[in-house]
Amino acid sequence: MKIEIFKTEIIKISIKKTSIEMRNKMEKLIRTALTLFVASLLFACGSSEEIIAKVGDKAITKKQFEAYLQFKRVNSKDEKQREAHLKLYLEREKLTAAIEKSKALDDALMQAELEEFKKEMLISRYFEKHLRDKVSDDAIRSYYASNSGNYESKKAKVAHILIRTEQKMSETERTARYTRAAEAYSQLTSGKDFAEIAKQYSEDSVSVKKGGVIGWINQGAIDPLFSKKVFEEMKKDQVSEPFQTSFGYHIVKLLEEPAVVKKPLESVKGDIRYQLRQKVRQAETERLMETTSLTMLEKKQ
Repeated sequence: MKIEIFKTEIIKISIKKTSIEMRNKMEKLIRTALTLFVASLLFACGSSEEIIAKVGDKAITKKQFEAYLQFKRVNSKDEKQREAHLKLYLEREKLTAAIEKSKALDDALMQAELEEFKKEMLISRYFEKHLRDKVSDDAIRSYYASNSGNYESKKAKVAHILIRTEQKMSETERTARYTRAAEAYSQLTSGKDFAEIAKQYSEDSVSVKKGGVIGWINQGAIDPLFSKKVFEEMKKDQVSEPFQTSFGYHIVKLLEEPAVVKKPLESVKGDIRYQLRQKVRQAETERLMETTSLTMLEKKQ
């Protein structure tokens, strides 16, 4: 009987010991699982989420600092530069936190200012990238080729002699001015050199220094009567009789007959880029506005 009781006690002790060992093993397994779980979370966050400092309760992450270095165009691989900028970055964070804590400034006003700055920067940076992508050199060349007529003009090379008149002149004074112009024309028809007569008679202070030569002029860019005379009525080397415009009496010599001249791409590239950027920006603005709703709430009475 005593032997049976002893055996029973031994069995109870053995079961109890086994139970404790099992519990210890389970706890160890749970701790291991938790450790692996936490490690996996840290790994998933990546090194960019690593906290490198704390300013008060605010965590400063490596990702934030890396973005700051990129913004400042600092070589992140240069340890000396990193250390110097990290010190400056954290000092500014600390100073900012202290100022915020002091409540010396109007938080609402500061927040409004920050929000407006954010909007301005967001819009600016977005369109800077969008326009750079869309308005390429290829796009400019394509536009130039498709709209070549816009960059063509009819030009003629001319020289003139100008005898000035003014609106307030009397009829006698105008007649005297015309007589002077006719005198210059008479000398030209007798074979005198145009440049010499221009220097003697012309009152155009700019062209007179070049023997009356104005240079190349665009059709329609000058007085209508002057333009008609040069582009429709004259031949090369022909000299016109005196005629009047709002500037006075002219005697014109056609040095080179009218010809269609196309502006080279390089000379109009800037203008085309500006036009395309304006069009692309407007189109993209309209597209973006269509993607977001705006609801004005009625004012409560």
